[in-house]
Amino acid sequence: MGENGQNSFGIVREKIDQAISILDEKNIDAWLIFVRETRQVSDPTLELILGLDVTWQTAFIFTRTGRRIAIAGRFDVDNIVGVGGYDEVLGYDQSIRPLLAETLRLLDPKTIAINYSESDPAADGLTHGMWQLLFRYLGDTPYTARMISSEPIVAALRGRKTAAEVERIKNAIRTTEEIAKELHQHLRPGLSEADVAAFIHRKFEERGVEPAWEPEYCPIVAIGPEARFGHSIPSDDRRLEHGQTLVIDVGVKQDGYVSDIQRCWYLLEKGETSPPVEVQKAFDAVLGAIRAAEKALKPGVPGWEVDRAARTYLTDAGYPEYQHATGHQIGRTVHDGAAVLGPKWERYGDSVYIEAEEGNVFTLELGVTVEGRGYIGLEEDVIVRRDGVEYLTTPQREILLVQAP
Repeated sequence: MGENGQNSFGIVREKIDQAISILDEKNIDAWLIFVRETRQVSDPTLELILGLDVTWQTAFIFTRTGRRIAIAGRFDVDNIVGVGGYDEVLGYDQSIRPLLAETLRLLDPKTIAINYSESDPAADGLTHGMWQLLFRYLGDTPYTARMISSEPIVAALRGRKTAAEVERIKNAIRTTEEIAKELHQHLRPGLSEADVAAFIHRKFEERGVEPAWEPEYCPIVAIGPEARFGHSIPSDDRRLEHGQTLVIDVGVKQDGYVSDIQRCWYLLEKGETSPPVEVQKAFDAVLGAIRAAEKALKPGVPGWEVDRAARTYLTDAGYPEYQHATGHQIGRTVHDGAAVLGPKWERYGDSVYIEAEEGNVFTLELGVTVEGRGYIGLEEDVIVRRDGVEYLTTPQREILLVQAP
């Protein structure tokens, strides 16, 4: 499960308790997660409600009345019992079908949420094959007609971070900020994007942490005016020069939770003591747009409104629209949760209409390119509180300067 140990099962038990309350809040009678061979194909919710892999077909059933039942193959039963949080762990040998059908008959839920979704990949863990098995197993019962998407349950469960989850995210952020500070001392003209990435990877190894996303482009490194900022692999060709910008987008996975930040530098020309006007103006516009998003992000506000606040600030300052969302949720993964702080573009589906909730952790990220200088971007991690947001990162308020020798 990545972080190992009994402390992590404490978070699992917290999330199970949270799931029960969400079912009651959403007026859904039961939530059924149906999985098998999860080392190969794992439902994203499994890390929240178990934290281990299972082998045989396994059903996890939670009800709004507080029941927590697992039906598992004989050799997985002891592990599930050891996690805690389940009232009943029922074992089988030859087939899960009779126990599953009988359990549902006894519970008799009028609505059963299962893990499929058109908008949220974290709620879409039921494979087509497992869907067919489930409906075949229950085909002579009334329960297949009572099944609905678990999307609202999963969105709330992943999005509403517990205090223990927030503390782990904070720890990952602190580690990432320490690495960025060490990088600052290492920066000098001539370093390539690949050199910067290699330095950061050494720091990951020294601290025993993993990159928050694919190691081939975590960190993302953008040097100078030819940089392609996005999900791109650092280049050996683009090298740091005076008068250019450097942006890194980096995060770590630590104790099962991630960070995701961007930091921005300018390499001073000889004789310069501050960035040129066009660089400072762009940085100020990016920072202002981040602040606009910060002010808009409150419980009950849909993601598209937060995005609009940031996007409008930047375009009003004379810069082009960025072609991505203003922010996404983080937690166990770098895109963790259904809500997106993005525009009403088809590619984002319904995710931008989801209202922010207290306990959601979002990134706020955007940037612009300055001709002849390079990309200027910032990304901060914030948590939604009752009256607004709290920064989990130490926000960058000034462009970082690398002195000319």
